[in-house]
Amino acid sequence: MALTKTGIISTISELAGIDRKLSEQSLEKIIEIIKSTLESGEDVLVSGFGKFCVDQKEMRKGRNPATGEYMVLPARKVVTFKSSGLLKEWINKKTK
Repeated sequence: MALTKTGIISTISELAGIDRKLSEQSLEKIIEIIKSTLESGEDVLVSGFGKFCVDQKEMRKGRNPATGEYMVLPARKVVTFKSSGLLKEWINKKTK
């Protein structure tokens, strides 16, 4: 099961010993900062966790899987995430 925003808020509230409303406001501000930074074209680096980047996808030919019709897919921006070496090591230790 995936960890949800509500779950993160509850965990922050419990572990930090702060009001749930303050936890929610804090998380929302963090998300706002990340979104506005990515929107401006800058990367977001969280040391020990990973890096969020905005990559530009070029226009390309594609195919509608339902109809088989060929089409042109427009250029677009996508957000990618590259985990840090520390996070990879930590996950691999936990799964052994």
